[in-house]
Amino acid sequence: MDGQVVSVNVGRPRTVPWNGSTVTSGIWKAPASGRVAVGGVNVDGDDQADRSVHGGPDKAVYAYGLDDYRWWAGELGSELGPGSFGENLTIDGFDVSDALIGEHWQIGDAVFEVSQPRIPCYKLGIRHADPEFPRRFAAAERPGAYVRIIQPGSIAAGDAVTVLSRPAHGLTARLVSRAYHTDRSLVPRLLEVPELTSSWRDWAAKILQRA
Repeated sequence: MDGQVVSVNVGRPRTVPWNGSTVTSGIWKAPASGRVAVGGVNVDGDDQADRSVHGGPDKAVYAYGLDDYRWWAGELGSELGPGSFGENLTIDGFDVSDALIGEHWQIGDAVFEVSQPRIPCYKLGIRHADPEFPRRFAAAERPGAYVRIIQPGSIAAGDAVTVLSRPAHGLTARLVSRAYHTDRSLVPRLLEVPELTSSWRDWAAKILQRA
């Protein structure tokens, strides 16, 4: 066992006030009880409001680390419950942001593949009642990781997270996030990793073309 699922979190989109108007988001997640099915592009009982930028095969499931929660508790001066970052999987035992792109995990009888980091949008600020929170999240370099569902199955709190394989390229979710936010010297590495989501590789190619 490389890690353990602390909770499986799901939520349906809700509409909330924002900037004198309303916005609909599925970022509010809460722990589910019992075993939860995963397959296709989602966790059973979960959904996204805007599939053009959230969800889909490459962002089917979002994972975040319990150690990151501990760090944020120190930063914010308060404890946050699982699902507070909109993640479907809260994981203890290893650094989720240091997972390699293309790394495979087994949880229960399901298998996942790490595909990309999370880039925060304004909805994370709405979730935490702080419009500056997305910038704080990016600066913390604790993006967590999106994963694809390679083999459907069922998962539950308490399940072991076993790393089945790790590519040799060394490109982590954290490094992809750093390439986007602060260090463009890392951009060429993104083109060397076929497991990285195609939209990320397209972005990297455009950045290099402009340079």
